[in-house]
Amino acid sequence: MDQPPQPEIRIGDRERREVDSRLQQAQADGMLTLLEYDERAAACWAARTRSELDALTSDLPQSDQAETTVLPVDTPAPGPVEAPPAGLARRVVGGVVTAALVGTGLYLGAQVITADDGVSVFGSGVVQVGADQQRVEVGMLFGSIRVVVPDDVRVRPSGTVIFGSTRCEEACRPGPGLREVVVDADGGFGSVNIMRQSELDRGDFGDRDRNSDRDDDSDDDD
Repeated sequence: MDQPPQPEIRIGDRERREVDSRLQQAQADGMLTLLEYDERAAACWAARTRSELDALTSDLPQSDQAETTVLPVDTPAPGPVEAPPAGLARRVVGGVVTAALVGTGLYLGAQVITADDGVSVFGSGVVQVGADQQRVEVGMLFGSIRVVVPDDVRVRPSGTVIFGSTRCEEACRPGPGLREVVVDADGGFGSVNIMRQSELDRGDFGDRDRNSDRDDDSDDDD
């Protein structure tokens, strides 16, 4: 009798980090666009088996092994090191900033894809909180997400939003007889808007968003 196929061995964060390093290098070398890197990095950190990881780098060249150069014993000592040109220094600083942004995006991506209740990446989304929920986890990256809670709820926001904002006005106000719900929002480069159902029904969020846009425009005029 034919034996059933053996299941694939699962991989861990060490393997995911190795593949993500190759993807970062490919993006830095111009082999991948930033959008392609973001898509593959998200798939990398969501992968569970080796074959899923291999598919992300199958079209990339193998990384070169570092070569060690051994100098002869009588090789003269190198001369004084000259300062790099100003243009090169600017490129180096720009590369460091780019690497920091990529690292921030990678960290945020790992937080976003693990959110249990709602995720918004390069778009917008709405999460409706149930009557019995006590904690909600949402993630946002380069987009926006709206969290709607019942009217008998007081929200306690938590989590980290980088290069973005978390709005919680009426839903975060204390009041008698209100039960507490924790909204754990992680992400960046976008916005999280937490509101009660009555706010949504009244359309107050639209006025607030328009006022925010007007404030931004007035700041630009200044």
